[in-house]
Amino acid sequence: MRIGNVTVDPPLILGPMAGMNSVPFRLLCRKAGAGLVCSEMVSATALHFGSTKTAGLLESCAQERPLSVQLFGADPDIVAEGARDVEAAGADIVDLNMGCPVRKVLKAGAGSMLMKDPNRAVAIAAATVRAVGVPVTAKLRIGWSREDASFVELSRRLVDAGVAAIALHGRTAGQGYRGAADWSAIARLVQAVSVPVIGNGDVFTAPDAGRMLRETGCAAVMIARGALGNPFLFAQAADVLAGRDPRPIPARWRLAAAVWHVQASALHHGEYLGVRRMRAMSCWYSRGLPGSAVFRREACRAGSVAELSAALLSLAHNLPHDAASETAPAAVDLEDTPFA
Repeated sequence: MRIGNVTVDPPLILGPMAGMNSVPFRLLCRKAGAGLVCSEMVSATALHFGSTKTAGLLESCAQERPLSVQLFGADPDIVAEGARDVEAAGADIVDLNMGCPVRKVLKAGAGSMLMKDPNRAVAIAAATVRAVGVPVTAKLRIGWSREDASFVELSRRLVDAGVAAIALHGRTAGQGYRGAADWSAIARLVQAVSVPVIGNGDVFTAPDAGRMLRETGCAAVMIARGALGNPFLFAQAADVLAGRDPRPIPARWRLAAAVWHVQASALHHGEYLGVRRMRAMSCWYSRGLPGSAVFRREACRAGSVAELSAALLSLAHNLPHDAASETAPAAVDLEDTPFA
């Protein structure tokens, strides 16, 4: 599928996740099979006021492209200014967050709050489209509440303002992540707008991705929480979309990816911050494995790359033997990355 002039192949997208989607994780998911990766959400207001920490979220590398950078904000001029910064930093797509239900984002009048103020949402989209030469997309929820399922009308207005694609998470803002995502809403939006619709919500397995495409007719599937600890989900989902059985992913591959992720995170963020970011992230890689409870305790105490890597390798060493897992794929090879 295409978003403006950007080809997304396969039509599988790593969704934006705060605190997770720095360069190492995006690169790992891209190498594992994602057709497009998204940044963490970036505050346009913080960029406007010169936050060096926020500006650091715009860092990227050539190997992860195509890259979408997601902005949030409530002022059309400030969001448009932030979009110019995003484009200058090398992003292929600017995404507008109009669906985040997190309280601090809502207090700023951004995220899902924009679904209660559609005129402001459309003004932000129009200003952003005018400001940049790359495609602009928007990510929505189905409404503020079930009684306010405004996504179809807002999406139509956003398309009229120049938005090139809409990503729809099949829950309301009030639901957060509770309950099941309503995929029928995604199917309704596909029929209602002329631009590609990206489906999002409750895609945790490769068959889920195939089923979402079939049941909704969406142009692409966005995977977020399902990729935590298992970037190879993109490879498996690509198999399903191509009509193949999903390849098996041995546990040792996941742990090899975790070791890669720890090393790359330390190189990208510095050892102190990189290890602390990876304490929680590494626990996702250990989910469901024998010895994971002991590993989580060790991970929380790890203060260096060596300590966290050793804990992961110990977990791998104690796995039941599986001859198919002896060779990890190139996606976990440090030599083929900018972190070598």
